[in-house]
Amino acid sequence: MYKDLLEYIVKNLVKNPDKVSIQVEEKEGKTVLNLNVDSEDIGRVIGKEGRLIRAIREVINAYAMKESKKVMVSVDESK
Repeated sequence: MYKDLLEYIVKNLVKNPDKVSIQVEEKEGKTVLNLNVDSEDIGRVIGKEGRLIRAIREVINAYAMKESKKVMVSVDESK
């Protein structure tokens, strides 16, 4: 459910939506969403001074608050 929301948001931002992948992990009572995008699109997801990724994280957290869950979004920048 959180993965679907994150995937929808990110795929509408990037030039290569087919290269968007999200892995879901459970760590210490938190759900961690590991986001991987094409190296060309990493700037589109992070945004200027990280504003866009912060906004995406806020949306995901607001959605998770309905169910009193903790959700973290991490971006894999290694590519």
